[in-house]
Amino acid sequence: MIVFDLICKDQHRFEGWFASGEDFTSQKGQGLLECPVCGGAHVEKLPAAKIRKQSEPAVPAQTSAAQPDKAEKFDVSRIIDYLLAHSEDVGKRFAEEARKIHYQETPQRSIRGVASRTEAEELRDEGIPVFSLPVPPQDRWN
Repeated sequence: MIVFDLICKDQHRFEGWFASGEDFTSQKGQGLLECPVCGGAHVEKLPAAKIRKQSEPAVPAQTSAAQPDKAEKFDVSRIIDYLLAHSEDVGKRFAEEARKIHYQETPQRSIRGVASRTEAEELRDEGIPVFSLPVPPQDRWN
């Protein structure tokens, strides 16, 4: 997985997680990217700072207790697994189910599924919070 800093035409900054740089380019070309704040479809990648590897110090620096060990580092695959395990996949009925939950026609629950950009904008206009989370198939995770 690779993380890019993204920005929409309204200057909302957010992160995007992709299987690769080519995956970002492909999703952008297909119009699959949108701002999670305003739903805008015009999304660009922000320039990233160049990081140069510095030579290792002769004596390792003391680690403080505040630094996380390797086991505590951020693991996106665990987050995706959690989201998939704790939400119901409603597929193409996402907009319909989100409305039913919002208007208390069905019990409150976490759902995921597929919605067009227009459907997502309509949901936001109705005050229904939705966000896009493009999750690649698990066999494409690094």
